Amino acid sequence: MTDTIDAIRNTTLTGSEILWATLVGEGVSTVFGYPGGAILPIYDALRKFPIHHVLVRHEQGASHMADGYARASGKVGVCMATSGPGATNLVTGLATAMLDSIPMVAITGQVSSKVLGSDAFQEVDITGITLPITKHNFLVTRAEDIAPTVRLAFQIAQDGRPGPVLVDITKDAQQASCVFNFEDAAPPPARPHPMLRAESGTILQAVELIKNAKKPVILAGHGINQSGAEAEVIAFAERMHIPVASTLLGLGSFPASHPLSLGMMGMHGESWVNNAIQEADLLLAFGMRFDDRVTGNLTSYAQKAKKIHIEIDPSEINKNVKVDVALIGDLREVLQTLLPMLPAASDAAWLKQINASKGEAAVRDIVNLPDNGHLYAAHVIHDIWREAVAAGRETETIIVTDVGQHQMWEAQYFRHNAPRTLVTSGGLGTMGFALPAAIGAKMAAPEKDVWVIAGDGGFQMTAAELSTIVQEKLHINIAVINNGFLGMVRQWQEAFYDKNYSCSPILSPDFVKLADAHGIPAAHITQRKEVTPIVTKARTGSTPFLINFAVEKEDGVYPMIAPGSALHEMVRRPNPLIETAED
Repeated sequence: MTDTIDAIRNTTLTGSEILWATLVGEGVSTVFGYPGGAILPIYDALRKFPIHHVLVRHEQGASHMADGYARASGKVGVCMATSGPGATNLVTGLATAMLDSIPMVAITGQVSSKVLGSDAFQEVDITGITLPITKHNFLVTRAEDIAPTVRLAFQIAQDGRPGPVLVDITKDAQQASCVFNFEDAAPPPARPHPMLRAESGTILQAVELIKNAKKPVILAGHGINQSGAEAEVIAFAERMHIPVASTLLGLGSFPASHPLSLGMMGMHGESWVNNAIQEADLLLAFGMRFDDRVTGNLTSYAQKAKKIHIEIDPSEINKNVKVDVALIGDLREVLQTLLPMLPAASDAAWLKQINASKGEAAVRDIVNLPDNGHLYAAHVIHDIWREAVAAGRETETIIVTDVGQHQMWEAQYFRHNAPRTLVTSGGLGTMGFALPAAIGAKMAAPEKDVWVIAGDGGFQMTAAELSTIVQEKLHINIAVINNGFLGMVRQWQEAFYDKNYSCSPILSPDFVKLADAHGIPAAHITQRKEVTPIVTKARTGSTPFLINFAVEKEDGVYPMIAPGSALHEMVRRPNPLIETAED
């Protein structure tokens, strides 16, 4: 790509050519998008540059693909759309990326600057619309401003707490010409992150709290992956012998098989994890934001614990939970400062206490029960994980989930031992995310096994992207957890609305025939004994494969914390057939 930039340095290019040249200079090799009138000059110029464009079937898919690409690779994902409805179709994907801190740059075409504000055909104020759901956005009306703006957008998307940035480019700016020089368009240096010196007061406070703690717990969040601090977190936990609880997006940042790993906390977390947090005398929050799904009722949250919050975004400090010590900075750098100041600890009494509370629930009896003719979603998730382990592909498998019951079952039954192996929508909870995000993940990591795990409801929201999978010749395996309901909605209706299943039963097409219409091999599975053979067949094949798993219709995700309840006040599984010790 350097050769491309060198060949066009100090030459006159159109704004459209400048855009592609700048993307090349930023290291972009893949873009997800959909053409239209206001962005056609950009699409016309694409043929001159070494960037692969993935044609989506809906612009929302483009934004989720860019998101999945970024989560799987750690790089900036790029998507593009035309003005008006094309741009507004990106909104849900931008909000998804914003709430989960995903680096993404969205390029949108806009009507010519001469008619801005006149309600021209397919004109909307996309910068105004997306102001609350982007880290920053720009309206570009001159060709001269395209390269510096795009380069600044990439810097903003990655710097500090990552997030999405939108660049709206008018059609006349795309068509105008000017001299291009990639280096001259470099943005000013980003402001340095706050650096905590070892002698700073807050560091010394943190050291004393950690040294004196008898029942500490690390809360491992998504910021560990974003910082690249996985090794430092492991070293910290092992040195101080501190157990580690994970948020949903933190799964994989600390190996699930590690002796200090407790599992997932929160609304559908493990009972012993939530109880440990409530009993702790010190919480160390590593790159997590104390959202409502992990705290339960704030007035009763971890009342016995002092709290240390390591966070790069100062606005998150004391936003939800008041902390005793705030260490503002990059997690990896902060831990590198802290580690040499802490003597190794070996007291195992606290961990023994937690492990003793697990009981038989640690093995999750549901997946070990004799086959009784019932197929549970937990069986499917567990057997996909077991297949990955048996094939030696556990750390080389990326699971991309949609949102709902299956998302929580995945978090409970698939043990993630490597970072960036779970791609899921956390903060926004976006149904329809999985299928397009898996395309982005596979484009970012073609050598890895990529599984979509989606419910029958969410899958139908973006099922059109099956055509994109076929067009791109991607080997993506799709597991549809089909229970005939909007499952999590139904579970809440059962628990809190007297089983009034209003609008939660959902009619689905024959997913096997739908796959066949796309030329995708598929299977319909109804029994536990059929799961592993079909999962193996899908994994070892060379083409996409869809499996429709007809699972128990009224199964639920447990434990569960009811809205307004404390973290330790968990709703137990009501079904004695699959009751486990945690219940």
